[in-house]
Amino acid sequence: MLTTLTGLVVRERTVGEADKFIDILTDSHGLIEVSVRGAQKMTAKHGSAAQLFAYSTFCIAKRKERYYLNSASPIHIFYGLRQSIEGVSLASYFAEVLCAAVRPVEQKSDILRLTLNTLHFLEKETRPLPLLKALFELRLLTELGMMPNIICCDICGEYTPEHLEFYLQSGVFICKDCAAQSTDHSEHMAVSGHVLQAIRHIVLADFDRLFHFRLGDRSLRDLSALAERYLLLHLDRRFKTLDFYHSLNDWAPPAEEPHEPPHPNTGTT
Repeated sequence: MLTTLTGLVVRERTVGEADKFIDILTDSHGLIEVSVRGAQKMTAKHGSAAQLFAYSTFCIAKRKERYYLNSASPIHIFYGLRQSIEGVSLASYFAEVLCAAVRPVEQKSDILRLTLNTLHFLEKETRPLPLLKALFELRLLTELGMMPNIICCDICGEYTPEHLEFYLQSGVFICKDCAAQSTDHSEHMAVSGHVLQAIRHIVLADFDRLFHFRLGDRSLRDLSALAERYLLLHLDRRFKTLDFYHSLNDWAPPAEEPHEPPHPNTGTT
């Protein structure tokens, strides 16, 4: 029996001299592994539709709990990612995270939409890399059921504190005034109220508005550090692609840069 679905290739592995496996992030079945026969041949009929970062329509067959590719038609290949080593390294990190975090189960999820939108802005180079990285990390964890508690200070209920401590294990914010009362002695980091506003936007905004905000360099640095540490802690692993990305990007904004709240981007996309 053949099934047709749309998805994004996020990993490929050569098998023997001619075949390969691809992992596809799908719109309805989570992440699935598909066998592609004859993929290494110059005349492979599936061609670009089954390569890494190809968003395609796939016709697959399932036999004995394994998927086999029957045919594929490309929708968008994301060729532009390869124009920048920083861009392709960040896309590779996203792909490695997806392979570690998403399971092959039927689901109603916006994870594919999040990934495609993030790769779109990454390919077009219209958003800072640290912003795209932090946005992807936090929204992905939200889609996976690990959203931080961003409503208010966990102790006093203050909604707009100027300075806070974020506790990475529990995912709660505690305002600076209440921090001394906290009995949570796990790993935490200081952030501004502006960073909290940005996180609220990332985890709650509709996709039509999700990418339409910006931050000053200091706030973006803090947001990027928080999102990465939160993801690594809750997925409980390191990623080689992340280490490579950091080796290319010693991104350190000026210390004197003032905090800025997120606000709508007035530019066009």
